[in-house]
Amino acid sequence: MNVPFVGQVPSDIVVSWIASALIGLFVLWWLTKYNKWPVIWEYIRTTHHRKIGTMYILVAIIFFIRGGMDALFIRTQLAVPENDFWVFQSQKYNEVFTTHGTVMIFFVAMPLLIGLMNVAVPLQIGANDLAFPYLNAVSFWLFVAGGFIFNMAFFFNAAPNTGWTAYAPLSTDTFTTGPNNNYYIFGLQVSGLGTILTAINMIVTIFRLRAPGMKLNYMPLFPWATLLTSFLILIAFPVLTIALLLLTFDRYYGTSFFIGEMGDPVYWQHLFWIFGHPEVYILILPAFGIFSDIISTFSRKKVYGYTSMVIAIAIIGLLGFMVWAHHMFTVGLGPLANSVFAITTMLIAVPTGIKIFNWLFTMRNGVVRIRTPMLFALGFIPTFVIGGVTGVMLAVAAADYQYHDSYFVVAHFHYTMIGGTILGAFAGIYYWYPKMTGKVLDEKLGRWHFWLFLIGFHLTFMPQHFAGLNGMPRRVYTYSWEDGIFLLNFISTIGAFLMGASMLFVAWNLYKTHRLTDPVGGDPWDGRTLEWSVGSPSPEHPFEPVNQVDRLDAFWHAKVKGEEVPKAEDARPSPIAVKTLQPVILSIILVFMSIGFIYHWISLQVLGGAAVIAYLIIRSITDERKEVYEKEEEG
Repeated sequence: MNVPFVGQVPSDIVVSWIASALIGLFVLWWLTKYNKWPVIWEYIRTTHHRKIGTMYILVAIIFFIRGGMDALFIRTQLAVPENDFWVFQSQKYNEVFTTHGTVMIFFVAMPLLIGLMNVAVPLQIGANDLAFPYLNAVSFWLFVAGGFIFNMAFFFNAAPNTGWTAYAPLSTDTFTTGPNNNYYIFGLQVSGLGTILTAINMIVTIFRLRAPGMKLNYMPLFPWATLLTSFLILIAFPVLTIALLLLTFDRYYGTSFFIGEMGDPVYWQHLFWIFGHPEVYILILPAFGIFSDIISTFSRKKVYGYTSMVIAIAIIGLLGFMVWAHHMFTVGLGPLANSVFAITTMLIAVPTGIKIFNWLFTMRNGVVRIRTPMLFALGFIPTFVIGGVTGVMLAVAAADYQYHDSYFVVAHFHYTMIGGTILGAFAGIYYWYPKMTGKVLDEKLGRWHFWLFLIGFHLTFMPQHFAGLNGMPRRVYTYSWEDGIFLLNFISTIGAFLMGASMLFVAWNLYKTHRLTDPVGGDPWDGRTLEWSVGSPSPEHPFEPVNQVDRLDAFWHAKVKGEEVPKAEDARPSPIAVKTLQPVILSIILVFMSIGFIYHWISLQVLGGAAVIAYLIIRSITDERKEVYEKEEEG
């Protein structure tokens, strides 16, 4: 199978090549004009948690723009009945909604949260870095490689086209020939490996590198959410890996796991949703932790019901593995299975409701300050409640026969994912931006971003509930005037463009902040947790000597007494961050090896595999940390 040459590629793809080249040239000019190459070189080779976290967020924002453009294309097509928007000829619509969903879930929401984990969690527990800095760099570059593999499909007119769930048998080679969905498989496999390695790193860091005296019940809630999320990742992502591996065998080697007399496409649904529904909580639990820390800080109160909040997070994570079949109420599992999964789904509303009330009680009688991070937290609460209520509606198996695969489900899903995860990510970025850059984003522009985004969000997705109840199925590219859903879709399209316009204020905010704003001190928010006890941006090895922690919100209580957080008597060795290009080289190797598999080029597969083995051997016998150890011994 050959890569299509330019003559076979539609004109819109050629235009995208030209536009990408022009953007690339502009970036190169800007880097040269302002002499940013040393900074780029520094970040490419870094293993420091703050810098890697910042890169996660930057790359996620780039993918957010790409996925957002897909969303605007979709809404433009659906703005009016029987529309013939130019980009949606043939299979283009299938490709656009597939790439939109996949990019937003795997390459936007996940890296935004992982980036914030990298930036904040080590500082919040008093650690100087993650336990395995080198592994952290490998995780990041695997994510970049996976995102690159998935998105390069667009430039070869071979974008995946079976939806972000890649349901069999449509995703098998029998029904979707060509390389399109191979990009999906290998992009997710490579990036998923990086996510699994990140989870291991976070778990070890939180268990082994907490400040002396910091018991688990002294940790802020964001590290708690990160810890439990990491356990979810370790269980859920290998299931996705297995499902994609079986799909690879069906597509490449003629097996019949999901098709044929011995296979069953329902097997794919089970495997995908055993991963897919815990993935929802993998995305929302860190946001819960972010909102908890922000609401506590800007209410000048400790979190109400700290222990119940931790237990609620744990119960949500546990129940997350017991509800996957509520995505499958209509496949014929039978009344017993449907009833069990309906009950477990409804039960999740209990710990979630506990958290909502705890946030409200945290603000009660507090000295609430309305700053941009707090605005996103306040906007989240009613938005997520709406998503939760529609989730309970969908949990009723009999009613789900009406809602299933309608735009009601689309609206519910976006109310939880955008109303929870994305609002949480925005809140976290505004909140911890001083720790990343040493500056606070402009408050006025932040408010414009919040209000335009929130109003646009509700205009976009609230009407979709009613469109779904009026019979509009999901994954359709057109509808008729007789369907009576024109006005609902038109309002939804207006809202989507309003959300897109809000991101222009983010771009202007970044420019204005870095050109016109002075650096801030280490504690611009009058924070409660340890990250605000160090400088902004956070330096390498900020806790030397490490702190001695004997209570929750130790930094806040030390400030109240007019003291500093006490230092531990016994020194603790810190993880050693080094500068290396090895993770970048590994990611490049995996990109080329994946291309070999995507296009069935055996020679490239073999060369790539040999290169990976050589990389592992070289890594096992070389370690840049030896030089650091030797210098310390000499010192």
